[in-house]
Amino acid sequence: MAELSGKVAIVTGASAPRGIGRAVALRLAAEGASVIVSDIGTPEASSRLADIVSEITAAGGTALAVTVDVTRKADIETAVQLAREHFGRIDILVNNAGSLAGSANLLETAPEQWETSFRVNLLGPAMFTQAVIPEMRASGGGSIVNIGSTGSLGADAGFGAYTAMKHGLVGLTKTVAAEFGVDGIRCNVVCPGFIATDMHAVANERLARESGRPVDDVKQERYKSVAIRRAGEPEEVAEAVAFLAGPRAAYITGIAMPISGGTPVGL
Repeated sequence: MAELSGKVAIVTGASAPRGIGRAVALRLAAEGASVIVSDIGTPEASSRLADIVSEITAAGGTALAVTVDVTRKADIETAVQLAREHFGRIDILVNNAGSLAGSANLLETAPEQWETSFRVNLLGPAMFTQAVIPEMRASGGGSIVNIGSTGSLGADAGFGAYTAMKHGLVGLTKTVAAEFGVDGIRCNVVCPGFIATDMHAVANERLARESGRPVDDVKQERYKSVAIRRAGEPEEVAEAVAFLAGPRAAYITGIAMPISGGTPVGL
């Protein structure tokens, strides 16, 4: 039997074609979970969510899509209500939605960038976690997996606000683990390094513009710090998320797991 058969999962920020959220949604569905995929309400994002739902259902799984701006409490409550009405429970939450708005040198980071980075990368996961915990309690427990970054564990010049919020996400993770373990609710954070996503491509392009170098040169330089000497794939992060969400990780909570190919070497 699939490890997550009978479970219900919500995945935020799932619409990017080469994104961790999409890969996670497909992986959880492959393990038998019913999956609610969400993202902001642009026509493009909505179309991509519909494609994910179609892909999951075509493979024999169950999925629904819902528009969620994770900075809006009403949107989060709508997603929780959808899960309650259609499935009667929530077992897994993957807080994947993120923003690179806080990607700039510290002295050049505007207050608006700090605000956006805070609201998307930290406040959103906190509010979504608050919303699902009563549902998880009612069904005897659950698993929350936050998507952090190796920036949650260290720092990379030029990403100050983003890094600060990802450090905060580790603190949120440990707090949830400490407070709600008694309810059977586990909370962990995976910390991807260089993963070949659309967001990673944007970061590489920004660094190339700022340095006046070709993107390929920037990538080669960045990947020198990776022990395996390549970027990871979204599906490799999804494997870790599925593990932490499932029964094999029943005694794992409050950890920050690097998924980084060894970035920096030895991490």
